[in-house]
Amino acid sequence: MHPYKTIGFLSVSPLIHCSLNTCRLAPALSYQSCPAPWFDFRSAGRSNLNPYSARSSHSAAASSVAYRVGAAFSAKGRRFNTKQDLYSFESSRQSIEKQPFTGKPASGQDAFFISSVGSSGSAAFGVADGVGGWDSSGIDSAHFSHALCHHLAKNAEGTTEEQRLGARQLLSQGFADVVADEEITGGGSTACVAVGNSTGHLEVANLGDSGFVQFRLNAVHHSSNPQTHAFNTPFQLSIIPPKILARSRIFGSMPLRDFPRDASVTSHEVRHGDVLVFATDGVWDNLSSNELLQIVSQHMAGFQAWQASDKGTMVGKELGILTTEGGIPKEKENTLQTLLAVAITGEAKAASQNSRRDGPFAREVQKFYPHEEFHGGKVDDICVVVVVVVDASEG
Repeated sequence: MHPYKTIGFLSVSPLIHCSLNTCRLAPALSYQSCPAPWFDFRSAGRSNLNPYSARSSHSAAASSVAYRVGAAFSAKGRRFNTKQDLYSFESSRQSIEKQPFTGKPASGQDAFFISSVGSSGSAAFGVADGVGGWDSSGIDSAHFSHALCHHLAKNAEGTTEEQRLGARQLLSQGFADVVADEEITGGGSTACVAVGNSTGHLEVANLGDSGFVQFRLNAVHHSSNPQTHAFNTPFQLSIIPPKILARSRIFGSMPLRDFPRDASVTSHEVRHGDVLVFATDGVWDNLSSNELLQIVSQHMAGFQAWQASDKGTMVGKELGILTTEGGIPKEKENTLQTLLAVAITGEAKAASQNSRRDGPFAREVQKFYPHEEFHGGKVDDICVVVVVVVDASEG
């Protein structure tokens, strides 16, 4: 893969796990897409972006929020290094252009990005998962997913405040740049991309079987739904080489290909104390949303970031400190968001390698293909981005 300059992102790569005698599929069936609903961030004035006036649980006054982000990743077939396979970012403080990145980290075909949106105080982040079914055509989709995240980060960083960047718009720009990149000759990737502004408005564009979940005060507040054409065949952005396209036409079919317009776009209001988890299917195939909630709640409660009271669960007073560098007394995972990302990645890794613990993927196989007698986890690359939303005045 050619060395992309990293702007607020690290690429992370899933080597494909083959099950049912097939790999996760790069679709080769006829398909006609239907445009999904469009939400354009640019069309809304700033006063309309947060209709619910998100409030911190400890304050009666609305305030601006910051997105404190941590990420962790682990490639299939590699040991998860909790001291190296992680990343941290804070939207309200950090200038994130990094030195040129010359190679892939220990992550397989997954990738992620985290970026500020110009100088607006907004942040953009998300994950992409290169579809391993392209391997049979001699194409490594890691190049596609890494390039996509490079362009997503670059475009977010270069956005002016007047542009009002939306998630689908960002995904469209990134995909167009990948298509124009002469180094990327083919391949495909899922993507789950988000843009959050300082008023607490979050827009998410999800295409394929990566996804996200929003936790609020010890509960699942929202979770995304995967998009698939068939079992283990996710929606995917793709570039189809001319030879493969010509071969398909000979047999009277057209390869499946999806576009940013096909992404499911949702809008959310986030507030002080919310935890957002974005992840590739290496997590969702092995852990349910409720299992993720258990991990998040254990750490949030353990550090008193969420606290029980006679009025129910409340946000702890130390959340701002816990989410700044050094807020957690550890050498590397020294912020709450990075610790959460490491914990989720570690648990997903363990579940994927446990032949006696049936995860969501195993239960789906048992439902649709009972004769396969599939049990245990699904070994795959894993990529996790965790966002803790805090009052911008804290910490």
